[in-house]
Amino acid sequence: MQHSGTNTINTPRLLLRRFEEGDLSDMLRNWAADPAVQTEYGEPVYSTAAEAKELLDKYISGYDSKGFYRWAVIEKTSGQNIGQIAFCRVYEDIRTAEIEYCIGSAFQGHGYAGEALSAVISEIFGTTDFCRLEAYHRAENKKSGRVLEKSEMKITDNVERFRQQGISPEGEVCYCIEKS
Repeated sequence: MQHSGTNTINTPRLLLRRFEEGDLSDMLRNWAADPAVQTEYGEPVYSTAAEAKELLDKYISGYDSKGFYRWAVIEKTSGQNIGQIAFCRVYEDIRTAEIEYCIGSAFQGHGYAGEALSAVISEIFGTTDFCRLEAYHRAENKKSGRVLEKSEMKITDNVERFRQQGISPEGEVCYCIEKS
């Protein structure tokens, strides 16, 4: 499979780039320690610098692989790391990836997640041979649902994560986009 890895992506308001050591304080302040963000995102809360540093180190070491896709979402006007967007699962055999994202509470409602999602879709379909990108949200997570509803992704009956587990999604709303 042709991978591009985590390349820098510029949008009108955001810089999507690899995580760096200097992101630690913004991660803690803006999203990783916020229970409202992390619970909606389905991730643990990282309440100490040591916990967040361990997570950051994991992200940074992942860049050794061309098949690793995780972008720090940087708001250009403030220069702050306000969240992340990543491929949480890659299915090389079927050239499919599952996208996850989070934006800090103080930065939600401004279209940043949608802007990042659109930019990643465009970048990946232009630089790799992925043919399908998928995402899902829990039905009660209305904020994430609005991001996907407004995106170029379309509702689908299932995603690869659930197919491989042999289950039908219950309480999740699935989306996908295929390379044209």
